[in-house]
Amino acid sequence: MANDTNAIAALIGSRICHDLISPIGAVSNGLELLELSNAAGSPELSLVADSVAHANARIRFFRLAFGVACKEQETGAEEVNSILRDLHADDRTEIEPFPAGYYPRTEVRAVLLALLCAEQAVPYGGRIVMTLSEDGWVIRATAERMNVDATLWDMLNGTQGTALPAPAHVQFVILPAAAWDARLDCSAVVSDDAAEVRLRRG
Repeated sequence: MANDTNAIAALIGSRICHDLISPIGAVSNGLELLELSNAAGSPELSLVADSVAHANARIRFFRLAFGVACKEQETGAEEVNSILRDLHADDRTEIEPFPAGYYPRTEVRAVLLALLCAEQAVPYGGRIVMTLSEDGWVIRATAERMNVDATLWDMLNGTQGTALPAPAHVQFVILPAAAWDARLDCSAVVSDDAAEVRLRRG
């Protein structure tokens, strides 16, 4: 069997998401039943419902960003935007909608990993735009207060880190390989007020 670290990581991601989505769905169904009882409208039930909705959206996002992606599969913007709305409804960061259309699953995976990288640059809030052109994708994050770790962003330009990053930054390690799978060239440009991931078609 081929020892493909990226493929193995994707298989693990898919397995975790697959195993978690069922119990989260069961909790969601239970909440719907509770809403038919006298518990409907209680602050406690609302808190649980919000948490379940957020967990469900995060699992769906992780399935696309970290799971197995076949070149033959396509993912529509409507699905991606539905996930982003549920996941970032109350965030301080404004994320522009995913461009309309259907795209290869491998390409969507790379763009969503780039989105995770962009989010790391604007922890205090900002704006992220995913732009598509004939050349490929540009994922750009802007904010008045940026927080860019040069060591992480250098990985997107081909510089190998001397140590593994923290779990919250694993997307910086995975993105270059995911971009290669999607036949995209990955690079990054950062400045005092913006951080940009470029995924160019060859």
